[in-house]
This record gives sequence, structure tokens and C-alpha cells, in this order.
Amino acid sequence: MTTSSGPPRDDAAWFRSCYEQTYDDLLRFVQRRAHPSHAEDVVADVFLVAWRRLPDLPRDLDCARAWLFGIAYKTLANARRGQDRREALALRVADHLQPTDAGADPDLVAARLDLASAWRSLSAAHQEALALRAWDGLTSPQAAAVLGISPTAYRLRLSRARRALRTHLHHDHPAADGRAVPEASQS
Repeated sequence: MTTSSGPPRDDAAWFRSCYEQTYDDLLRFVQRRAHPSHAEDVVADVFLVAWRRLPDLPRDLDCARAWLFGIAYKTLANARRGQDRREALALRVADHLQPTDAGADPDLVAARLDLASAWRSLSAAHQEALALRAWDGLTSPQAAAVLGISPTAYRLRLSRARRALRTHLHHDHPAADGRAVPEASQS
């Protein structure tokens, strides 16, 4: 006989029961700590961890709920660290692109400032794809392994990142591609 706080004998049934009884509480826990649009994804990750670590999932419902909250807290912390690393990379790249020599060629300084501005306009995925190739010197298969995607997917991402960078560079300076810039109409 199983009580409401005790688990069914079957692991899958216990997991299902635990999921049904803790999902709403876990979702609210995550929503208070993360952007609401990410909350369901975080909760899904938490239950994926719980399924993979099913023998570690406590068999008491209250203990299981607390254990799941702990997994959610760590999942959110990992996401924050990842975001911090992406922002730090963007800052390091932007600093690298900033002119360091006061006597440098003004055109070179302007080009580096334009590049730094365009870099900051790129998505984190595009920045990472470009940085793995340009700064880390990785081949497509190596960069793909770092990102956990196929080499073909990486090459596609890199191509899109390059296109986005060119677009941002030309958006800041439309005449940079050699085409005439239309004059603004006077009224």
C-alpha cells in the first residue's frame, strides 16, 4: 500500500507522480527567479535531470520537491554563468577591437570602432561562431564540437554570422560597400 507521501514501487510511476504533484510549484519557483518566457524550459531541464538521476530522487514527496528546487536553482545559476561568460567575451572582443595607439591612422581607428560597434550588435550565437574561428583558430569540425552541433550546422551559423556582421557594418556606414548614399530630401 502506498501513502500520499510515499512512492509507488515502480520508478516510472513514482517519477510521473512526483512530476504531476510538483510541476506547478516548481514552475512558480523558477518564474520568480527567471524571465517567464524561460521558466518552462528550465523546469523541463530540471525534470530531465531528475529522470537521469532517478535513483537519487528522494522517495518522500516533500523531500523530492526540495531536491527538485535545488536542481532548478543550480540550473538557473548555470544559465546565469553562461550569460556572464557570453557578455565577458563580448566585452573582451570589443576591448580588443578598440584602438590602443593614440597615434594610429585615423581610418584604422574609425574602422576598428565601426567593427566594435557592429560586433556588439551581433547575437551571442553569431559572436561565438565568429570568435571560435577568428580568435580561437578552430576548424569547422573543432568549433562544431565545442558548440555541440554538426560541422555543417557550424558552417551555416558562421556564414550567417559573417553576413550579419557585414550587414551591421554597412548599416552603420551605407557607403562602405561602394554604392552611393541617397541624399536626404530637404523640406
